Amino acid sequence: MTIEPVMPKCWRADTKPHKFCPGCGHGLVLKALGEAIDELDIQDRVVFGCDIGCSLLAWDFFNLDTVQTHHGRTIPVITGLKRANPGLVGVAYMGDGGGYAIGAQHLVSSAARGEKITAILVNNTQYGMTGGQMAPTTLPGQKTETSPYGRDPETTGTPTQGPEMVATITADGAYVARGTVFNVRQLKTFLKKALENQMAGRGYSFVEALSLCPTNWRTNAEETWNMVNKVMPEYFKVGELKVPAGMGGQ
Repeated sequence: MTIEPVMPKCWRADTKPHKFCPGCGHGLVLKALGEAIDELDIQDRVVFGCDIGCSLLAWDFFNLDTVQTHHGRTIPVITGLKRANPGLVGVAYMGDGGGYAIGAQHLVSSAARGEKITAILVNNTQYGMTGGQMAPTTLPGQKTETSPYGRDPETTGTPTQGPEMVATITADGAYVARGTVFNVRQLKTFLKKALENQMAGRGYSFVEALSLCPTNWRTNAEETWNMVNKVMPEYFKVGELKVPAGMGGQ
């Protein structure tokens, strides 16, 4: 007997398997998001925006209203849609570059204004789609295509602490967390709470997800999981950084 995997109802079955590289963490993040949307029963209200980069491969992932934006502009597009129709549940999905480099101004400004959207940023410590160049999240000493001898903090700075920054500049109604694909159940909880916070109209919601890129890391299975479970959390602490009053933290 063949047992078919259970897919979230908001997934599009005709576009599976997905187009991400083998071992990529995007599929796990998107599965967690899909399950959160299902459990909240908000499929007909969600508008999903995806950035350029590896995240653009999510454009046909869901059976949701979806828009693919210019690089770094996913947050303002979702912000505009949300302001035009406050009844929508707006999700801006991006990678390291879309949120912390070319799109950093929009992340900072939208967080400071308290836009009632949910921003999700996938952190795999490098630019995946363009070949593995150094990103704002690249770890000290990490080798990439543009840091072949390892990232030097003295000349290129230290990894961007996105959730920590957002937690600092947002008002009390914001929800901010960092999850990991090593613990998809916890990540789904964070994503679900971020969506709930938006639906309650409290304030900004931001979740960073520590993810995998064995293709550009050039790691085997054991090395890949060690990277996301042990190495990355040394710099990027997993957990909830800001929780609105009455919501309850983990």
